[in-house]
Amino acid sequence: MQARTCLNIAAVAGFTGVAFGAFGAHGLKGVIEPELMAAYQTGVLYHLMHAVALLAMSAWLFVRPASWIRRSAIMMLLGLILFSGSLYAMAITGQRFLGVITPFGGVSWLIAWAFLILAAFRLPPPHSDSE
Repeated sequence: MQARTCLNIAAVAGFTGVAFGAFGAHGLKGVIEPELMAAYQTGVLYHLMHAVALLAMSAWLFVRPASWIRRSAIMMLLGLILFSGSLYAMAITGQRFLGVITPFGGVSWLIAWAFLILAAFRLPPPHSDSE
């Protein structure tokens, strides 16, 4: 994933995270049962957190392109779709069986964060001007 693509995805993820949050707060409040509303809100929280992570990764890619960051960004997006998407769908439809998809999104995010760790370890040591 290129830096510009990652930035575009981060922007769309941030926009949709806010939109889903507003829809939940104003359109679903009192309409769905509290347990499903809690699942929906969890989806929004993780959606927005990972939108910010994608934004940070896009900045990293503009400064120093790295294959592990690209891989991480792809897994972040996949996790967002699977985790938050399944919680949104479950809450809106009431079909609780959709919750079986959610852990696949969580695993995608774990892989994404592991790839980010690998990228950090592969950074060159900082240059010191004090020598």
